[in-house]
Formats: sequence, C-alpha cells, structure tokens
Amino acid sequence: MTSKKVTISIPSGLEARPIALLVQMASKYDNCKIYFETEDKRINAKSIMGMMSLGLGSGDVITVVTEGEDEEGACAHIAGYLAGEDE
Repeated sequence: MTSKKVTISIPSGLEARPIALLVQMASKYDNCKIYFETEDKRINAKSIMGMMSLGLGSGDVITVVTEGEDEEGACAHIAGYLAGEDE
C-alpha cells in the first residue's frame, strides 16, 4: 500500500471536468485499487459519483491511497495531477 497526502492545486477544485479526467486517469490502472481519503470518508477514485460527493476545492487536503500493481506509479501520477503538476 502506498499513500500520499496532497493539497489540491487545481484552480477550479474538483468540479465535473477535473473529476472526469481524474476518474479516467485512475481507471487506467486496472490492477490497482485507488482511494481518496478525507477526515471522514474513503472513496473509490474510479467512481465518478463517489468523487462528486467529496465536494473538494482548491487548497483542500486529501490522501491518495493505492494498492496493487504499480501502486507507486499510480499514486505519483494521481498526486501530481491533483497538485497541478500534470494537467
């Protein structure tokens, strides 16, 4: 299991378009489970409805948790996107 705490630096926050891109990105890792954790929720990053329920904005902090094949690569890729490094 790999995890990384990330501050969301996407200017619009996690609205519909960034969430759709994020779910597509996470879905490319077929053999890896990917979750986002906040203080009180753990959401499957491959679920668009789950992601929409988080209601996160720019500046919010989230933990990316990955388990499975290429978990380190998946965690780094998704954390980079959320941090505004890979748009």
